[in-house]
Amino acid sequence: QVQLVESGGGLVQAGDSLRLACAASGRTFSGNTMGWFRQAPGKERELVADITWSGMSIYYIDSVKGRFTISRDNSKNTMYLQMNSLKPEDTAIYVCAAVREAGARYRYWGQGTQVTVSS
Repeated sequence: QVQLVESGGGLVQAGDSLRLACAASGRTFSGNTMGWFRQAPGKERELVADITWSGMSIYYIDSVKGRFTISRDNSKNTMYLQMNSLKPEDTAIYVCAAVREAGARYRYWGQGTQVTVSS
């Protein structure tokens, strides 16, 4: 069993920053890949960023490159998403996800945290 709990969402102005966190608990997480998805009203859910266990392989969707930074602290079983220079188009529910093997379909999901960026 794996549980994922997000925190850090909120309402901010364009240009501001937020840091999201995803705390994982359960049987084991060794070797897992974790990522952040987001879904905005009327749009498909998209993968924003993900990171392998070692932190050596990282992916970002083009629209957040240079603004967002994904990281993880395996000693705390926690993944982070530092979001800088936020734009209104970043407004979405951000959901933490994990998979035990890189390249496989994401299996474990959190409940999500709302990020709202005003103009």
